[in-house]
Amino acid sequence: MKLHEIRDNEGANRKKKRVARGPGSGKGKTAGRGIKGQTSRSGVALNGYEGGQMPLYRRLPKRGFTAPNAKEFAVVNLGQIQSFIDAGKLDAKAPVTEDALVAAGVVRRKLDGIRVLAKGELKAKLDITVAGASKSAVEAIEKAGGKITVTVPAREVAAAE
Repeated sequence: MKLHEIRDNEGANRKKKRVARGPGSGKGKTAGRGIKGQTSRSGVALNGYEGGQMPLYRRLPKRGFTAPNAKEFAVVNLGQIQSFIDAGKLDAKAPVTEDALVAAGVVRRKLDGIRVLAKGELKAKLDITVAGASKSAVEAIEKAGGKITVTVPAREVAAAE
């Protein structure tokens, strides 16, 4: 193969469809838009419009409620923390805070706080300070000989879920 023999793959480039350029193109005169009416004109956005029929989004019932002040927690599992300790990215001797978890790369950002869940196994003895934790995670940390401090009151965590 030489430099002058290089070509795009077959079908990689397609010619632009030139509408309204005469009858020979097959898309002349009205350019495939039909005759008159709203959609034949420019600047039309009919998302969700069903030709006068009641649109689907209005036929379905409204459900549920989204709390405007709900807190969003970043979630960390005990197994993740243990794997970062094993890899040497997190120091088990030092207190494990939310900032330490972010710095180590366990979570990308804190959001409204970090919540610890019990998935996985924790072998290290840790001193953890986080915004929230599940009951089983608290038990697992204390069983491993560590202690956990939860900074956000439990009722706020329950309201956010």
